[in-house]
Amino acid sequence: MPLKKAWEPLERSTVAGVPDRYGVYELGDDDGVVIAVEHGPLRDELKEALAYGDGRRVRWQTTQNRAEAERLADEHRDRLASR
Repeated sequence: MPLKKAWEPLERSTVAGVPDRYGVYELGDDDGVVIAVEHGPLRDELKEALAYGDGRRVRWQTTQNRAEAERLADEHRDRLASR
């Protein structure tokens, strides 16, 4: 199952509003196709994704800690691999 949050544009204003917490995030293309699933401190990770032009859209889910973020990212990667 994809993350429940709606896609948002991967741009400075979006990244500025991202919580400074651990979480899992999906990067998508212009059509909303998931191109990457990653985890980590959300604001730092998305600043880097923005700088490198890794995607056009983003959606995320915060987690309580790193271990939970890793587990959720693995679940989402497995879902993508089975498509």
